[in-house]
Amino acid sequence: MARERIYTKTGDDGTTGLFYGGRVRKDSEQPRAYGSVDEAQAVMGLARAEVGKGTELDGVLVALERDLYVLMAELATLPANRGKLTPGMSSVTPAMVEHLEQLIDTYSERFEPPTEFVVPGENKVSAWLDLARTVVRRAERHALAVAEAPSEVGPYLNRLSDLLWTLARWHEGTSRLAKGD
Repeated sequence: MARERIYTKTGDDGTTGLFYGGRVRKDSEQPRAYGSVDEAQAVMGLARAEVGKGTELDGVLVALERDLYVLMAELATLPANRGKLTPGMSSVTPAMVEHLEQLIDTYSERFEPPTEFVVPGENKVSAWLDLARTVVRRAERHALAVAEAPSEVGPYLNRLSDLLWTLARWHEGTSRLAKGD
């Protein structure tokens, strides 16, 4: 059996195919939005690689990265095809957002919250999580143009950035505050 090639050459004209059909320019709103999510997922992968497989944080991040595939599928679908999406498999659900809120609450209880702005970089894992948080914030801004209500993409990305901040602070144990040590 011949192996399918990774390159198709169909994007050489500056367009990309979308989920459930259609093509758009690679610099249009949809690829910009799901591309930012893809970047966030990759940075979360760097945090996973640093923390090590089998750790509690690794398990949390793997689940979040899988959620981002669902979110990217929704962002990569033309509005006319959104009815074809399956909740929880190719579109974000309110339950997915609620799950992030539960995780934020759980991990927030494991450390004393900083009273000042935090200076990122106490350790590599928290630094990667803070970078992922900023990429998620960018993805949230880009998604505004693509995922209109009643989509749960915006709330999901908003909570995800909060969760990444929370996980970074939890992993640090204590943070270096902006005013000094």
